[in-house]
Amino acid sequence: MEKRKVSIRRASLHDNHLLAALGAQTFYDAFAAENTPENMAAYLAASFNPEKQAAELADPLSTFLIAEVENEAVGYTSLKEVPPPPGVTGPKPVEIERVYARTDWIGYGIGSALLSACIEEAGSRGFETVWLGVWEYNQRALAFYKKWGFVQAGTQVFRLGDDLQTDLVLQRPVHLPENETKRHP
Repeated sequence: MEKRKVSIRRASLHDNHLLAALGAQTFYDAFAAENTPENMAAYLAASFNPEKQAAELADPLSTFLIAEVENEAVGYTSLKEVPPPPGVTGPKPVEIERVYARTDWIGYGIGSALLSACIEEAGSRGFETVWLGVWEYNQRALAFYKKWGFVQAGTQVFRLGDDLQTDLVLQRPVHLPENETKRHP
């Protein structure tokens, strides 16, 4: 695969339509095959519409970062300052709420660029721990986060339509110890 320069930019309030479309597309592509059409449609309608994205972008406790290749949006991530679930034990935690890349860009380093930028953003704002939830059956994502030094800290419920699913809660320090940074991206 040809590597292309990935640039990361902070989302603005005007990115609500872009994030609604990109979020719906990437979530659908990643999870539609394993869920009912009704549950998927309900979740997408509630979670990825321009009004909801505008409210999230305006929230001072949320930060969105967009990955672009040649000015084309190919993925995004968000940090959200919320109380962590039980099990997250690291000091000064912040949630990495989403790390989404378009299916046709998986394998081009988009996820790594987004995660790296997100962790850097967390550190620059004084957070010491990042945590996230990932569906227990999403083996690709679990392997990706393991490479980045995340470890399981617990579980939480994720509601997709009327289906209650289990997310594994993963955490890692923003700054890994020197001997760990050689083993992780």
